[in-house]
Amino acid sequence: MKRGLGLFALATATLGAALAHATVLEPDPVNDAAITGAAFPKYLSEFAFFQVGRAQDPAARVHPYALNTPLWSDGAEKLRFIYLPEGTQLAADGEGLLKFPVGAAIIKTFAFGEGKARRLIETRVLLHRADGWTALPYRWNAEQTDATLALAGARIDLTTPAGEALSYAIPNKNQCKTCHSKDGQVIPIGPKARNLSIKWMGEMLNKGALDRIPPGGATIPVWAGRNASSPAAPFARAYLDVNCAHCHQPGGGASNSGLDLRWEQADPHAFGIMKRPVAAGRGAGGSDFSIVPGHPDQSILLYRMDSAEPGIAMPELGKSSVDRDGVAVVRRWIAEMKTQ
Repeated sequence: MKRGLGLFALATATLGAALAHATVLEPDPVNDAAITGAAFPKYLSEFAFFQVGRAQDPAARVHPYALNTPLWSDGAEKLRFIYLPEGTQLAADGEGLLKFPVGAAIIKTFAFGEGKARRLIETRVLLHRADGWTALPYRWNAEQTDATLALAGARIDLTTPAGEALSYAIPNKNQCKTCHSKDGQVIPIGPKARNLSIKWMGEMLNKGALDRIPPGGATIPVWAGRNASSPAAPFARAYLDVNCAHCHQPGGGASNSGLDLRWEQADPHAFGIMKRPVAAGRGAGGSDFSIVPGHPDQSILLYRMDSAEPGIAMPELGKSSVDRDGVAVVRRWIAEMKTQ
């Protein structure tokens, strides 16, 4: 009798451990219909990108990722994820943007603070539907349990990690399209092979979630690894590529400026050196050229980066404060240039 009870207890414990293990390994599946359908889900939780009750703990086939040089957004922490439907994978295309299958999603959560004091502010999703990409912004509630669709955007008063009090802007749906537009189509702008680590791409390759690691990938430097002795040029060019080139490139929202700030642009005049603006106004700050070698204070590009004033500040969207580190790197890059 005792032996039977012991076997029953052992079997029960084994079953309990197996169930617990299964719970960890098999979270609720992502709602593929919410991604590919025509509707705009009211709540972020409807997608099931994250495990129930664990706001940023990814579900199955939701892959965290990071960028070597990230986009500045008032000092917000970014939690980035890619979702791939079962049986699909990303396709590499040289150093450029990875190709995503229909049904994929890119999820980016913005947060301020650390640890238990961390406050989730918004989550932006890009959904790859049959007719193209759809961008939707979601605002997190005070309880930090879910986020609600914010088609009209929102303003939130908060204090940045630098101690600045500001009115943080959640973009409306049309503003999302402004930055994510090329040749009139909404596209992702962040996950380019040149701005993703070789280690991450290797892990995705081993999971079967990426078809190959492209030659020359991960060429953009790691922003967090810079120091006072680091060469300014690669970090400055990387910063401009990530923060500005989604608009300042052929087909981008600011292509009419003639300024091309992409990492691969090798023509100095094209990326601003001794280039006159197409239209001069208060945004020029009284200067004549985008970049004047050896003279950062005469360079329109730096003047606009170093401002938070509407009508002058660049980028126009996505920031309400000045990125002092970014300004410092670009300033040093221009100052070290040989004068014409």
